[in-house]
Amino acid sequence: MDLDSVQLMGKYNQWMNHKIYQAAIDLGDEKIKQDRGAFFGSIFATLNHIYIADIIWLTRFSRHPQEYQYLKSLPKLISYTDLNGSVAKNIISLFKLREELDAVIINWCQEINLIDLEQNLQYKNTKHNPYCKNFAQLVQHFFNHQTHHRGQVSTLFSQQGIDIGVTDLLEIIPDHI
Repeated sequence: MDLDSVQLMGKYNQWMNHKIYQAAIDLGDEKIKQDRGAFFGSIFATLNHIYIADIIWLTRFSRHPQEYQYLKSLPKLISYTDLNGSVAKNIISLFKLREELDAVIINWCQEINLIDLEQNLQYKNTKHNPYCKNFAQLVQHFFNHQTHHRGQVSTLFSQQGIDIGVTDLLEIIPDHI
């Protein structure tokens, strides 16, 4: 993963979250909290999971030797092991948290440099198992995880006849003429 790709994925994350959350707000809390048989049950629970996982990964990334300024004020979680937890009671509150976190991600992506991506990062997973992996590949996983679960949410909307529009990364890749 190169710097342009990191920054593009930060923008894609923000763009897609805005689309997903607008559809969720339009659908309303009652419907997005209904168990739809998805891995996390509901749209709301899946969006909570993405948010929690993002905080967990960004907290790990904040321990990178580069000491990213934009990751110093991450929101705190009650538990860093409960991937099914809830951080908000309704979609409006969760959307506000999401927007704030997406702004942090955009700024953090601007802080990363090429040398950072070449380094390894030591961290522990939610079961406290230690790992040491290439930072660029961890960043790639971070964005891929979001995309994976947003795809699930997009399917849940589609099953209810709701079209959230184009979701392809290609849509925001700039033209070079």
